[in-house]
Amino acid sequence: MTTTASPLTDDRRKVLQRRIRFIVAFTIGYNAIEAVIAIAAGTAASSAALIGFGLDSVVEVLSAAAVAWQFTRKDPERYEKPTLRVISISFFLLAAYVIVSALLSLGGVIEPEHSTVGLILTAISVVIMPAVSLFERRTGRELGSATAVADSKQTLICAYLSVAVLLGLALNSLFGWAWADSIAALVIAGFAIREGIEAWRGDTCATPIGMLLDEDEDHHEH
Repeated sequence: MTTTASPLTDDRRKVLQRRIRFIVAFTIGYNAIEAVIAIAAGTAASSAALIGFGLDSVVEVLSAAAVAWQFTRKDPERYEKPTLRVISISFFLLAAYVIVSALLSLGGVIEPEHSTVGLILTAISVVIMPAVSLFERRTGRELGSATAVADSKQTLICAYLSVAVLLGLALNSLFGWAWADSIAALVIAGFAIREGIEAWRGDTCATPIGMLLDEDEDHHEH
């Protein structure tokens, strides 16, 4: 038997919106630090994989910043569509870089090198990013925010990329398999493209805030 979810109260909606702002603020701060460390470590080790990982963190900051900006507006639901567009584009940019980097690595043009800092950094991200993604996704679904759900997917992409880079660095360090992270990266790129298309269309797991408000207004009118 199915049950109909109760409409959100104004107080609950405000709590959820504050929670979203906290999540994206943490995501922006964490990924900014991660980007600096990864790019610096990647440059020092001549590791395209780590540099790419750092650039991915920059894309993640862009996505989180878009949601943060939306929820600083007086009526965040009005900015749902343009914010989804920004998140969608960030998915495509991430996929494009990963594909190019993977193909260059597979072609032997670039090869990731050993980096202890990179191994530690990606291992930490593998633990933190899925937890942040789950927290934001649950909050976004309760709030009915398509942008928050889309941003949580972007965070999950970051976690997948962390796994790919971690495995790639580890296998390259242990066995000299420079191609391992490239194969995993191509799988991630395909997933990123799919999520980018869904975000562009607004086809996410959550109902946009504006639609919920419209439903509330309909209930009040009746």
